[in-house]
Amino acid sequence: MIENRPWLTVLSHIILLLGVCAVALPIWIALVASTHTPEAFVQGVIPLWFGDHGAETWGKVLFSAAGNGVDVPVWFMMMNSLIMALAIAFGKIAISIISAYAIVFFRFPMRSLCFWIIFMTLMLPVEVRIMPTYQVISDLSLLNSYTGLALPLIASATATFLFRQSFLTIPGELVEAARIDGAGPWRFFFDILLPMSRTNIAALFVILFIYGWNQYLWPLLITTDDAYFTLVMSIKRMVSVADGAIEWNSVMATTMLAMLPPVIVVVGMQKLFVKGLVDSEK
Repeated sequence: MIENRPWLTVLSHIILLLGVCAVALPIWIALVASTHTPEAFVQGVIPLWFGDHGAETWGKVLFSAAGNGVDVPVWFMMMNSLIMALAIAFGKIAISIISAYAIVFFRFPMRSLCFWIIFMTLMLPVEVRIMPTYQVISDLSLLNSYTGLALPLIASATATFLFRQSFLTIPGELVEAARIDGAGPWRFFFDILLPMSRTNIAALFVILFIYGWNQYLWPLLITTDDAYFTLVMSIKRMVSVADGAIEWNSVMATTMLAMLPPVIVVVGMQKLFVKGLVDSEK
């Protein structure tokens, strides 16, 4: 027998609403702050309702220099971040799925050792190998380039591991049937393996896109030209002003714009993302 406890339902809803408010409050403050003048924050009181300078601030941020030491508009930095995030996401998925395919379905000496060597690279993130990686990129003349932004971050042991575990669940009878039908390695990969991995690819794409979009340290090191500034690293530049007041309204507008692409990706691919994480028959 299930007991009906209205007070418990009310309490749970109140707790959930408080949680939503705690998460949404900083976003609301940032949105409101983008509609006020910078002087509104010098007074020590944070406004909680919209001001009269929203159109002016957002127009300036989007289509003219972002300000506070950043001489390119936000839409241009968003394009740089988008190129970097997409290159990292697609590059990681392509390399990882091919690596996992070779390790699972091909027989060659020391293939298990090759997999564990790939997996051990998890202990060497880009922050640990930052100096030799920078030296290699510098020697290849890839500083201030899209290739230099994305290439060192493309390899992914985690994605290789996830694809390998997924491929190990594929029955051997399916592989034998494909071989009997005359499917070669590439046809089996494109016609059978890729469609079966659709949800895995979607889930990984969401995670890897957000990973690439939120990169801060690596773009900060290898970009000195405004034309290759990414959005996340530029927010830090906008608040690091030696002389003069920080234009907090522009900073908050830029922060809101930096949130949009990850939110769009997560919302747009939510069903595939959840299915790729929890579906046992993916």
